[in-house]
Amino acid sequence: MKPVFYRPVKLRGLAFLGLLLMAVAILGGMIWRNLHHVETVLSYVNYSHRIQKVSVGLQQAVIGYLTEAVPTSSSIALTNTLDKMDALMADNRYLSEFTKINLETVRSMLVNVDELGSKEKYSRLIASLKIMSETLDREALQREILLENVNLDTQTDLYIALVIFTVILLGAMLFFHFRILHPLNDLRKLLERLTDGNYTPITTDHLDPLLLPVFNSYNEMVTHLAELEEAKHLYAQSLQREVRLATQTLLEQQYSLARAERLAAIGEVAAELAHEIRNPLAGIQMAFSNLRREIDDQHQGERMELISSELKRLGRLLNDMLDQSRHSPEAATDFNMTALIRDLLALTRYQIAETIQLDIDAPESLPVHLPESSLRQALLNLVLNAAEALDGQSGLICIRTRADTQGLHIDVIDNGPGFSQDMLDYGIRPFRTSRQRGTGLGLAMVQRFIKDAGGTITLGNQEPHGACVTLLLPQECVGGRQ
Repeated sequence: MKPVFYRPVKLRGLAFLGLLLMAVAILGGMIWRNLHHVETVLSYVNYSHRIQKVSVGLQQAVIGYLTEAVPTSSSIALTNTLDKMDALMADNRYLSEFTKINLETVRSMLVNVDELGSKEKYSRLIASLKIMSETLDREALQREILLENVNLDTQTDLYIALVIFTVILLGAMLFFHFRILHPLNDLRKLLERLTDGNYTPITTDHLDPLLLPVFNSYNEMVTHLAELEEAKHLYAQSLQREVRLATQTLLEQQYSLARAERLAAIGEVAAELAHEIRNPLAGIQMAFSNLRREIDDQHQGERMELISSELKRLGRLLNDMLDQSRHSPEAATDFNMTALIRDLLALTRYQIAETIQLDIDAPESLPVHLPESSLRQALLNLVLNAAEALDGQSGLICIRTRADTQGLHIDVIDNGPGFSQDMLDYGIRPFRTSRQRGTGLGLAMVQRFIKDAGGTITLGNQEPHGACVTLLLPQECVGGRQ
């Protein structure tokens, strides 16, 4: 596989290097030709400038002769101009035959001009100016022709380079599209198949050898994913069976715990009632004892003795009931309240209608120091009460927790019909409920737990509808203890 993969990579690398060298060569050639053209233009401009200086010097000398203001200076200027003319004729790079002949003619006409008469001198001077003017016109025409040729050469080079670069760019784009983008697009579609759970390998016979390792890796990956998916499916089925069994066990235990909690609440109410009855019963017993001492009738005394024994028996029953109601409170432990709420909602999910949404708004970790089982039972009672208030209709139940300087806040919110005005006015009372199948003990048990923990419970309604039960526990309950 390695030699098969290495050869196409080497060929493509060489092709890319060749294109790069070609582009560099073309660019270098264009730069060299442009520099050559610029140097040619500059040299020719310098040459034309020298001819113009000769012409200007000649004109100044002729003007000096014609005006005869300073004959000596005119002769010197003419001599300098002839020297420059000689130097110009010695440079044969750009000197055309026509210009050379004209310069020689002018020089021969002006060499001994001082020895001639005035009329002959003026005619030669005027003729030389005319010849230089023709020479300058001819040189200007030659300069325009040179610049036009340079411009044409530059445009030709530019067009050729543009065509070559366009061909190279088009070839690179086609290669990039068909050899890179198109296979990558196929790979993207293959990866999208993975989101649909399609783990079928693909054939690689038609693929380019350069991309063959990528798609072979894809086939190995999907084969491994198919094996993992099958193992995950089997594990999920096994896990679901275990979850169903565990959930059933937990529901049974939860039902037993809820029943025991309700019985405990009933026992607490009975204990309170027994305590309240025992006080007036003691007064009745004392009054009855005084009354019995005042009656001397034996028959009435026997009857009063029977009543006294029954009163004593009733007192013993009340004392026994109070003794049986006394129990040791649950010890507080350190635990993560957010994790407890998540577990509770996961368990409660099986006990309420599927149309009811359960939500939690709590920090990721909220360490507390509370009786864990009692808190779990209290929150369960509140969630089940909220679910019963929704009466199987679609709705939302949310448990929201936060800790601040006041203590630990726990809000259980639903969007049901809310609490009745009687409940809001008089608070929580055992055996008072607005539901037909309610016992009136759920909120009473929650209230008892909160009071034992030193906190408060508040009932309220939400706008536009819904209920909110707010539990506030002391600051000491927040955070673990070392």
